[in-house]
Amino acid sequence: MNEELTQRLLSLLTRVEPWLPPAPQAVDWSRDVAALWQRHALGGQLLPVPLRDALGLDDLLGIERQKLALVDNTRAFLRGLPANHALLWGSRGSGKSSLIRALLNSLAGEGLRLVQVDRHDLAGLPLLVEQLRREPHRFVVYCDDLSFEGNDDAYKALKSVLDGALTGPPENVLLYATSNRRHLLPESMSDNDASRLVDEELHHGDAVEEKISLSDRFGLWLGFHPFNQDTYLEACCHWVTRLGEAEDWNGEARTAAIRFATLRGGRSGRAAWQFANQWVGGRRLAGEA
Repeated sequence: MNEELTQRLLSLLTRVEPWLPPAPQAVDWSRDVAALWQRHALGGQLLPVPLRDALGLDDLLGIERQKLALVDNTRAFLRGLPANHALLWGSRGSGKSSLIRALLNSLAGEGLRLVQVDRHDLAGLPLLVEQLRREPHRFVVYCDDLSFEGNDDAYKALKSVLDGALTGPPENVLLYATSNRRHLLPESMSDNDASRLVDEELHHGDAVEEKISLSDRFGLWLGFHPFNQDTYLEACCHWVTRLGEAEDWNGEARTAAIRFATLRGGRSGRAAWQFANQWVGGRRLAGEA
């Protein structure tokens, strides 16, 4: 009976095996500079990913202070010097995620390795960090567009890794996160009901303290804000000439760029990039007609 069952199972596996996806390629950190962390029922796995593009730090305009602060913090970390976890927060399309990509492109040659973790996989973050602890390389664990709802407990794993556990994060791991929210959690007027002044000092209630305690674990806060018109147009000029040619940026393009931002309801680096794609692509298409 056992032999018959074994034969049937082997036959089933033979038929099913061609339909199974190939085994994931193991990460080789001497070759790979970026990976995705995917949590599963048995723990998690690292999947190597190629660099998305060749975006450089010089391509990001209007955020000079933020670039300098993050590059200095990362270089200190790569050299074994004290460095802080970083929270990049602010308005949409202002360059937060692009800065992380440009940072990797620029500093991978100096030893930077990046692991991206989706918010829904944060429960496996302690396991990932322990796995990276044994590696000889230095890692930035990156969470993009991070935010939590009021009843979401995933942030507790992040708090624990940042500063709450007895062991703390290993010395070869930093956490960088981007978010539209400064405190990562939703805030309501009722949260301030328990706040009070004591000897002219503001003491927050428990609800506010709980929300601040997460973002407070990031030692480096970098704020990103909407562009003014001059900075927006400078970014448009950069990307139009980068994607096309110098003569593509002219008075007509400038007027069209202002109209583009007005219709979108805001000026940002993302809007400048999108305008450049539309403008250069449209001109080349018209030239071929």
